[in-house]
Amino acid sequence: MLRLTWAQMRRSLGRLTAAAVAIAIGTAFLATTLIAGNVMTRTGYDAVTATYAGADVVVDGDISESELEAVRALPDVRAAELLAPTGIEIRKGGTSRWQLMLPTIDDPSLSSLVVEDGTAPAASGEIALPLATADALGVGVGDHVQVRWTTSEPADDATAEPTASTDGSEEVWRTVDDDVVVTGIASDPASAWSQSGGAGLVTADDALRWSGAESLGELGATVLVAAQPGVGAEALLAAVDPLVPGTEALTRDAAAERSVSQFSDGGNVLVTLVLGFAAVALLVAALVIANTFQVLVAQRTRTLALLRCVGAGKGQLRRSVLTEAAILGVAASVAGLVLGLVLGQSALMVLGRLNLGVPLPSTIQVTVPVVLLPLLVGTVVTVLASLVPAREATRVSPIAALRPAEAPAVGARGGRVRLALSLLLTLGGVGVMLLAAALSSSGRADAMILLGVGALAGGLSFVGVLLGAVFWVPRVVSLVGRALARTGTSARLAAANTVRNPRRTAATSAALLIGATLVAMMSTGAASARVSLAQELDEHYPVDLMVDGTVYGETSSLPSDVRDAVDAVTGVDTVLEMRTAAVLRDDTWVMVAAPADGSTTDVLRDPRTADGLDDGTLLLPKVMSEDVAGDTATTTAYTTVGDASDPAPDGTAMQLRAVPSELGGVYALVTPATFERLAPQAPVSMLWVGLDPGADAALVLQDVRTALPDTPAEVSSAGAERAGNERVIDTLLAIVVGLLGVAVVIALIGVANTLSLSVLERRRESATLRAIGLSRRQLRVMLAVEGMLIAGVGAVLGAALGLLYGWAGAVITFGEIGDVILVVPWTDLALLLVVALAAGLLASVLPGRAAARTSPVAALAVD
Repeated sequence: MLRLTWAQMRRSLGRLTAAAVAIAIGTAFLATTLIAGNVMTRTGYDAVTATYAGADVVVDGDISESELEAVRALPDVRAAELLAPTGIEIRKGGTSRWQLMLPTIDDPSLSSLVVEDGTAPAASGEIALPLATADALGVGVGDHVQVRWTTSEPADDATAEPTASTDGSEEVWRTVDDDVVVTGIASDPASAWSQSGGAGLVTADDALRWSGAESLGELGATVLVAAQPGVGAEALLAAVDPLVPGTEALTRDAAAERSVSQFSDGGNVLVTLVLGFAAVALLVAALVIANTFQVLVAQRTRTLALLRCVGAGKGQLRRSVLTEAAILGVAASVAGLVLGLVLGQSALMVLGRLNLGVPLPSTIQVTVPVVLLPLLVGTVVTVLASLVPAREATRVSPIAALRPAEAPAVGARGGRVRLALSLLLTLGGVGVMLLAAALSSSGRADAMILLGVGALAGGLSFVGVLLGAVFWVPRVVSLVGRALARTGTSARLAAANTVRNPRRTAATSAALLIGATLVAMMSTGAASARVSLAQELDEHYPVDLMVDGTVYGETSSLPSDVRDAVDAVTGVDTVLEMRTAAVLRDDTWVMVAAPADGSTTDVLRDPRTADGLDDGTLLLPKVMSEDVAGDTATTTAYTTVGDASDPAPDGTAMQLRAVPSELGGVYALVTPATFERLAPQAPVSMLWVGLDPGADAALVLQDVRTALPDTPAEVSSAGAERAGNERVIDTLLAIVVGLLGVAVVIALIGVANTLSLSVLERRRESATLRAIGLSRRQLRVMLAVEGMLIAGVGAVLGAALGLLYGWAGAVITFGEIGDVILVVPWTDLALLLVVALAAGLLASVLPGRAAARTSPVAALAVD
């Protein structure tokens, strides 16, 4: 039978090639998805740990000099350096900038900054600036700038000029300007410090002198450790951890997992995304391969029956079909794996050239699962897909099988069983998937378990949809075809052809249904994820920028000209003066704020977070809302103006209704009227600033600090921090966009392949129509209309299913982070319909031209 199998494969090389293309498509998509998952994880991890540069192990916590030296002395350690950022004020003429600076280190692999122009600082009085700061100050390599810093001296020092005092008597502060030379321009290739407006380099001695710290450990409690060549991160961690008790030592990837987990409230959204795409890839690959191979085996039913006539047994035929399927599966899976690797690398190169603002690797990461899983899935699914058609062919008597095949009867007993199974899988799967989505949004179950349950339920429901396609797809196509039948003879024939063989129509539409559902699902999920994560960030970072007048723990009034100075900065949209005071609530001091003039909703990123604010209420931020029983709780607020640690504060006691909210930050809100009753003497001690849409938060932060060089106030920008987190989200969604592009290509190829098979197997029908008078043009139009009709219906139905699966997937995947906003990507869906119609046209017209060029007599002679 092996020789017979080889002979059959050579005889059916054309059809096998078409089937191999579909198998290769499925395995290529799976391989590409796994590659994208690796890139997504690696890119996301690198984005959140960019400040760690090339460190293999990260140690967080107070570490002594002796412990640091002990770590450096380990034979597995190549270098160990403290990450010690500090901020300084840099001036040139009348322009000043507040700039984050990093001490230079000996091992360049542990530095996230690269000096591209000039050299790194090597001696005291030298500095390297980021390009944006150098341009703002108008300086270059070799120019001089002034560093302004403060130092404390005894109060009896006659040369001291008091500018601030911690206790008013023992020591005073004076301002010092150091003249330094710019030795280089530092770049930040991984955008590690973008939320701070970039970073520069100074020597360790200057960093200590300008900051007033006695050691670098006071500036930073993070140690970066690099391993010797050939030493793994886990082995290095095992050697370092015993030497640094009382600290948290982690590998770089573990530190990234911790950061991602903190961002997603305990869940690892990166791993969830990768597993979600892997589940989708497995399902789609199985469906595409199974559908196409069933079409192939069904086309050879007559050949299998003929072998039965000449003495072949049922077992021999089954083994022959399975052997052929295994050979085809292995060969096509290898080709698909190679195609997937090429597509993955090509997509990575394209994304790298689009300047997305996210760090992407230059090459793909080929792991063992990336190689073995597509090969295994492609081969096994191909063999499994051949079992049912082969069994059906061997169960038919040879004489009956050699008769012309009739259109299958939908109302047969087997049809009723198929219908019942289809309804059970579809309704049951959708129900379980929606239940998983509801549990995920309520946070009542483990996110990873819900992901697995939701993916399995969604897959089973889609299998049910495909099983029942033979019942409902022809009817839907028939309804649409009736409208087209009035346009001419070719359209009327096309509409009739689509319902004459329901199984063929359903099989042809299934490939496009799979692709359209996949594309719509990914597009919907990505759009919903972007909007939902943006809202979550708006809630977590409610105000873009704050100017806080609290100095040394004491609240003081901001000078009257501060608001005008901030309002004049480019990129600032709204400035709101805020009054603050400490509130004693349930033995806990809480800082409350209220606008002096205006409304807090004028500057809140998400005004809905202040919906519960009213006179007599205390709107608690999210971090304090958990201890409020029910919706609200009445509490006694006792306020003080000044130092909250004062044991006998001078304030007012009143009853307030504590209201929980999704407001981020640490400030509770009250209305101006309530605040006036609580603390009528409280000054304007803070500015809340809203930025213009599209403004660079980090650049505005620098400009505001520059506008307030001598104001005793702290300027912080939640907008800059939010921009850093948005960069991580954009990294993930950029990978999703790349994966979506690959999925679109694969789906279109699959549609064209399946529709082409359908047209090619009907050459005898086409020849009969030609023989009774149908012209070549009419034949081409008929096939084109039929292809576009089936493709259009499949695209619309797939888009509807994709919306359902995309919404459910977004809720299950991101429900652990916050509320998910469901979005309909109308533009993407419209583009999907246009592309599907074009694919149906091309897939039908090209084989139709070949059929039209063949003479009716020659076509009728085809076996």
